[in-house]
Amino acid sequence: MTPPPPRCTSLGVPRYRISGPQARSGLPLQLLLLLLWAAADTQGHPKSGPRISAVWKGRAGKDRVDFGSAEPHTVLFHEPGSDSVWVGGRGKVYLFNFPEGKNASVHTVNIGSTKGSCLGKQDCENYITLLERQGEGLLACGTNARHPSCWSLVNGTVESLGERRGYAPFSPDENSLVLFDGDEVYSTIRKQEYNGKIPRFRRIQGEIELYTSDTVMQNPQFIKATIVHQDQAYDDKIYYFFREDNPDKNPEAPLNVSRVAQLCRGDQGGESSLSVSKWNTFLKAMLVCSDPVTNKNFNRLQDVFLLPDPNGQWRDTRVYGVFSNPWNYSAVCVYSLGDIDKVFRTSSLKGYHTGLPTPRPGKCLPGRKPIPTETFQVADSHPEVAQRVEPMGPLKTPLFHSKYHYQKVVVHRMHASHGETFHVLYLTTDRGTIHKVVKSEEWEHSLVFNIMEIQPFRRAAAIQAMSLDPDRRKLYVSSQWEVSQVPLDLCDIYGGGCHGCLMARDPYCGWDQGHCVSIFSSQRSVLQSINPDEPHKECPSPKPDEAPPQKVSLARNSRYYLSCPMESRHATYWWRHGEKVEQRCEPGHQSPNCILFIENLTDGHYGHYYCEAQEGSYVRKAQHWQLLSEDEAKAQHLLGCAHALLASLWLGVLPTLILGLLVH
Repeated sequence: MTPPPPRCTSLGVPRYRISGPQARSGLPLQLLLLLLWAAADTQGHPKSGPRISAVWKGRAGKDRVDFGSAEPHTVLFHEPGSDSVWVGGRGKVYLFNFPEGKNASVHTVNIGSTKGSCLGKQDCENYITLLERQGEGLLACGTNARHPSCWSLVNGTVESLGERRGYAPFSPDENSLVLFDGDEVYSTIRKQEYNGKIPRFRRIQGEIELYTSDTVMQNPQFIKATIVHQDQAYDDKIYYFFREDNPDKNPEAPLNVSRVAQLCRGDQGGESSLSVSKWNTFLKAMLVCSDPVTNKNFNRLQDVFLLPDPNGQWRDTRVYGVFSNPWNYSAVCVYSLGDIDKVFRTSSLKGYHTGLPTPRPGKCLPGRKPIPTETFQVADSHPEVAQRVEPMGPLKTPLFHSKYHYQKVVVHRMHASHGETFHVLYLTTDRGTIHKVVKSEEWEHSLVFNIMEIQPFRRAAAIQAMSLDPDRRKLYVSSQWEVSQVPLDLCDIYGGGCHGCLMARDPYCGWDQGHCVSIFSSQRSVLQSINPDEPHKECPSPKPDEAPPQKVSLARNSRYYLSCPMESRHATYWWRHGEKVEQRCEPGHQSPNCILFIENLTDGHYGHYYCEAQEGSYVRKAQHWQLLSEDEAKAQHLLGCAHALLASLWLGVLPTLILGLLVH
């Protein structure tokens, strides 16, 4: 005879409890729950936060490499399409290789410093602050014990290029920006350690060395610079983005003002002794990023990313700007280079009320002509244009704003499997995470959706640098401890079957043969939703998968809580007992779980509990628990044992019956 199943030999109820959340008691749990519920309202508008949170574990040995020791200041250089990443650290340049399908590796190039002349000062290390392609090699520049210098790295060999002021700062904490364009180099770095403390934008290598007047910017913090090749070569512009102290000292005025400045790339200086070495085409304009509906203003520019037009139209280049306010809330505003150019070409000058001279300030002149002195004097004394640069769109408002503090941004233009174009923003936070935000170019009202929050590192740390590779579809990020290669198509993170895959609204992902897969890895056309409001309705099955029931036996008068993971922060979760909703957790709930706490278990508390999640018309049962009294648990246990015993008896008798029939 087949023996009875395990744990059914005794008629008593087993001493253990059926698998489930543990019963807890005492005041600490109540305090914990109170704090979790009270924190639910701290994230602002619920849909501006990420829908899900994901820890990018990566492939062992293939997607993350450690520095070996802490690197407090790093700079990252990566060329799209390459599997190599160069990172400048303290007295070293690291070369990380991430070959497809193979283990990652790191090679270190040591670059010494002249510490002897830096005695008694801070920052006497050689912090590499600049990496740039130079011919067949790499140009590396660093602080070099407060003697800024550069080196050429070719095939693993290091050649000193000597002291190069303007290419690296004296201290790694200084705000610095260097722009290369062919043989010309532009820099915001001061050349003297103790003199020249007024920041300037300079041409430090090229035809004529020029610098901005000391009065046109007030304590600027430079963010980004770019060269824009316009329709006529003489009209090519340098645009740089910065923030500066607000000249308006009204107590109610913001401390900072965000700006974009323009210079003519062919500027040859002026005619007089006062203007011969200065940029004569400098103008600046205010960047506006505010939401009149909520009366929120974002005045502090944090980062800028320029997304070129795919058809090569320079006017249609998008400028994505990340802004913050004094409370460290953030907004993303999008501008076009065409709008910026129009403001500089057509606006009057702020505070200047007479007729503008000819040529007008800021105009680029053909034939390498110098700017007339009168034009320079007007622009130098009134460098700001009156018209402000406003965001794109009919409402001139931010793309979105959030209570998260964003610091850096990169943007990937991609096409989904059905041809729709998306702009995918990757935004770093002050918590060392990355938010993935999708903006459709074709959805009505240009819907913006925060898909997920990504933790890119093994060890939580601030993100120091980030680079996007649209060719390999990778994101490279560095902290003081490590460098990570994060795929843009993180499709295996999404659970919940077809419904969960499509509800993610991730343009990189689709449903194919029972899996949520990358549209770039599938050989067939995958299922993607074209309806952003109800994407789950594209799935073959009308109903999502339901959670299997789980049972737990509990004594009367005990305390207990049921916990339901809130996988989607955009969903409303509730615990239902019968027809009654016992607990409700709205979108933006700070706790990762929706918790139902039962203070004192009575007969009315036993029965079935369902945790249901709703996003629009999408509803699914995320959890199903049955609370049993000890008597019910004993009865169900005995019934189960009886069924098992009958089954075992039947299995024991069955061979005898079969044998008898065969003999007969």
